[in-house]
Amino acid sequence: MAVQLHAYINCNGNAREAIAFYQSVFGGEVSMNTFGEFASEAMPVAEDEKDNIMHAYLKGDNGIELMASDTPSIMTYQEGARITLSLSGDDYALLESYFNKLSEGGNVTMPLADSPWGDKFGSLTDKFGVNWFINFGNAS
Repeated sequence: MAVQLHAYINCNGNAREAIAFYQSVFGGEVSMNTFGEFASEAMPVAEDEKDNIMHAYLKGDNGIELMASDTPSIMTYQEGARITLSLSGDDYALLESYFNKLSEGGNVTMPLADSPWGDKFGSLTDKFGVNWFINFGNAS
């Protein structure tokens, strides 16, 4: 696998409920991590947000894959910008080139760098207002 593209749903505190609903629709298996699991000095997490979902992944039946997360208080939840496109894979040079090209004329919200979960991660909004996550390492 070189690169996969997923839709990433940004939730306002109900990611756990949302991913359970989508699992009831599409079947499959769900894996989840909370913000508390990755809390550290480098990534502080508010006490009341430690159980919120940082990353939920639905590997549904029939090839359907979907991701979701709660929006932490350090970010702004925007009702109209609930979907982020997420590129994941194991080809760093290719993902880095996508990150650089997508950021031209846009806004890098988090530079591509080492993440607390061990992968390289970055986020940006492209010049058309589309939000992107780029993750090199574990593709799910």
